[in-house]
Amino acid sequence: MDKSVEQRKSLLRRLKRIEGQIRGIHRMIEEDKYCVDILVQVAAARAALDKVGLALLEGHTRDCLIEAIKKEEHSEKAINELMDLLLKFVKK
Repeated sequence: MDKSVEQRKSLLRRLKRIEGQIRGIHRMIEEDKYCVDILVQVAAARAALDKVGLALLEGHTRDCLIEAIKKEEHSEKAINELMDLLLKFVKK
């Protein structure tokens, strides 16, 4: 199986789990569960979403950015795009 297909499937599985976590948080709020328990689940969902973002960022860097630099096609633009992306990603 193609590496990118495997990566895509892995990301989609992770996102399905995150969807389940979000539904669980929704249910916890509806059922008026203890706030600390809800916040723990929110933190877990955030961490999981961050992992998806990092995986996408790594894939972009290893595939798109390296390819652009190798070909010297818009390498400066690609690096600037990556830096802008990093700033957005780490900004909270």
